Amino acid sequence: MASTVTEEPSKDSASSRPGYGQLLRTRGAWTFLLPGFAARQPFAMLTISIVLLVQHTTGSYGAAGAAAAVTGVSMAVFAPYSGRLADRHGQRAVLIPGVLVHAVSGLTLTALALAHAPLWALFVAAVPTGASVPQVGPMVRARWGVKLQGSPLMSTAAAFESVTDELTFVVGPLLATVLCTAVDPAAGLVTEATLTLVGGLLFAAQRSTQPAVTGGGHARVRHASALRIPGVRVLIVTFLGIGSVFGGMQVSLAAFTESIGSPGLNGVLYGTFAAGNMLAGLVCGAIVWKVSPQRRLLVGYAALALAASGLWAAHSVLVLAALGLLVGMCIAPALITGYTLVESLVPAGARTEAFTWLTGAVALGQAAAVTVAGQLEDRLWGGAGFMVPMGGTLLALITLLALRSRLETRAAGRTVARGVGHRVPVAVD
Repeated sequence: MASTVTEEPSKDSASSRPGYGQLLRTRGAWTFLLPGFAARQPFAMLTISIVLLVQHTTGSYGAAGAAAAVTGVSMAVFAPYSGRLADRHGQRAVLIPGVLVHAVSGLTLTALALAHAPLWALFVAAVPTGASVPQVGPMVRARWGVKLQGSPLMSTAAAFESVTDELTFVVGPLLATVLCTAVDPAAGLVTEATLTLVGGLLFAAQRSTQPAVTGGGHARVRHASALRIPGVRVLIVTFLGIGSVFGGMQVSLAAFTESIGSPGLNGVLYGTFAAGNMLAGLVCGAIVWKVSPQRRLLVGYAALALAASGLWAAHSVLVLAALGLLVGMCIAPALITGYTLVESLVPAGARTEAFTWLTGAVALGQAAAVTVAGQLEDRLWGGAGFMVPMGGTLLALITLLALRSRLETRAAGRTVARGVGHRVPVAVD
């Protein structure tokens, strides 16, 4: 059984104003941050690498989107189960076999695509590729929960993790696009599999900072599924909408740059979109908020839906880059606030699972989006795929507005009875 360090924050840490510098001085944080960053990098490379490779071998964005969608659906289905196993048996026990399976299945998918195998064969290989994607982001967030239990730095950590996620979405798609267009169409997936294996094993080796393994006789009671919490289900819907933005942008930007004869601009445009996300995340983490996270989520998500609704009308690189930057800046507040709400809605023993439900929701939304956007790009006009982010965010916003009361924790008597205690909202998101 892995050892666990559960350090209480120092008095100075608890009383001074939270900030990124203070967060990064947390003892032992760098031991899981650096390998965690390497291990999560492939997450942003996987979908775009599949899209570019399969489109190259089949000539169809619809087929490429479908293959990527199978991977995303598989990940969405298995990610929460992976998080639950990590809560019960330890992150290392889940990561090591997972990264091995992912590397082998990813390379198999690559070989099948290059051999012009039928689409059904690509689907078969895509299932284990998606199912074995390592859930490093949720695992890092769970480790912060161990390190910072009871500290106002928890919200700063949530912002920092969202910024880190978005940094991977700046570097990952750009790297994958450069590899696929300048080196070889298969180079993106091969690199993704290699980084997953090496980064995942390095992260798994950091045993001292992983959350406690509580797989004893009463584990089933303590680890009731996070999905039973109404607020988590509402957040899943909102994150599905965010996933539709990621998936719709990936396919539509690739189709747009291909149509203008500059496929290399795909990574630049997607990197601009992700850079807006990252910059907004940095700002969100530095602000001392007086507005409740529930209200921030509503306002931020409305802004996201409004910004995404203009993408389909862009007809130039500069306009599309500006709109992509704006959409990215609207995503970060919604992501950060959603992850922050998990801290108040979900007991510690189920948080890794809760985080993986949200990550899986993004993957599922992305999978649906790449499928629909691919079909729209093949059958309608260039840029038609941009209607997917608009539709996905508007539907999620309607659901969020209708069920917003389920995100409140102060009067959640039934939820408290299941073990989710009330917490005073922290000042920084």
